[in-house]
Parts: sequence; C-alpha cells; structure tokens
Amino acid sequence: MNTSGWPERFVGLSRLSPPLKLKLETAARIRRIAAGTRIFGPGEAPAGMLFLIEGTVRVHQQSENGRDIVLYRVTGGESCVMTTACLFTHHSYMAEGIAETDVIAAEVPRQTFEDLVSDSPEFRDFVLAAYSHRIVDLFQVIDNVVFGRVDLRIAERLIQLADENGVASMTHQDMADELGTAREVVSRLLNEFRKRGWIEPRRGQVTLLDPEALARFAAAN
Repeated sequence: MNTSGWPERFVGLSRLSPPLKLKLETAARIRRIAAGTRIFGPGEAPAGMLFLIEGTVRVHQQSENGRDIVLYRVTGGESCVMTTACLFTHHSYMAEGIAETDVIAAEVPRQTFEDLVSDSPEFRDFVLAAYSHRIVDLFQVIDNVVFGRVDLRIAERLIQLADENGVASMTHQDMADELGTAREVVSRLLNEFRKRGWIEPRRGQVTLLDPEALARFAAAN
C-alpha cells in the first residue's frame, strides 16, 4: 500500500495547511504490524502519536481477577485516544492494544506531536475532537457494562458481527470479553436464543437463523 500523503486519509488532518501536513509526513515513521501483534501495553510509555492508516486495533483492559473488557477499536482514518491521553499527561498506558488485522500506521514522534498541539490550532482541534468523540464512546461502554442488559447487547453484537451468510465468528469467551461479562452468562443466553430458533451456535461461530427476530429483540427492549 502506498502511504504517501497519508494525512489526507484523516478528515481533520486533510484540512491542515500544506506545510503542516508535510511536517507530519516527514516526521512520521510508517509502521506495518502483523495481525495478533501486541502494539502497546500497561506500564509502557508511548513513543509518539499513532494514526491508523489501515486495519483495526483492539484496545482492551484486564482486571486483577482476570476479567477482560474491550474499551474500543481503532480503524483506518482514526487515532488512538489512549495514546493521546498518555501523551497529554505523560502517563504510561493502562490498557493493551492488539492488532486484530494487519495494520499500517503512522507514528508521529512525541516532540512533533507536542509542537503541533502547541503551535497549530487546526491540529489541536483535530486531536481534541477525536479525543472527545472517543470519551463519549467510553462512557457508553461503562453505561452498558454497569446498567445494560447483557442479552440485548449480545443480540446487538451478533447482528454487527454477522457476515453476508449470517455467520458471526466469535467464541463465547471472546463475546464475554467484548461485553465485560462472564463466559457462562454468554453461553446461557446464546442457548436461550437457540431455543427460540434465532441462532445455531457452533465452535467459534454463531449462525443467525432469524436475524430479523434478533434485531427486533435488540431494538424493542
């Protein structure tokens, strides 16, 4: 993939002046990361700002008792809010970032990032807008975990994951980690959906037999 002119792939960065875009492009290190690679983890300090050009990164956090929850995903054309927060506060990461697919990212050095935030209102607005948007998403995650019904969230997630053949590829444990609940809870609820004739669970995947009913259930409650 040709990464020349990568700032144009980001809505906010594409509005920057040509000199600023050139500064970003010149300073950035292009990273090509294989699927499954750990990109960052707790206790590590970011070397710079990550701008995802292509691919998907899953950011998740694990509690002391081993429970795991997915905080958000970063996809092409987005930046990582966890990295942004660490750069702003000079703190280390508190979560882990894993490449779910092969990833191409531009890593802008910390000093360049700080210079642009300080000197460029346009760049600062881009960073803060992306940061604010992701914080809203994180509050939604908290709300879902604390107050949301797990059965509705499972139904909604199955619909999101299903491919053109109606197959959602995800293990019970992956679903539990995604939604911040226990594997046993996911298994029990998927079995209930099976009894209703909505799905057919198999190892590592779920086939949606009645996606319309599943969608109505997710939306009507």
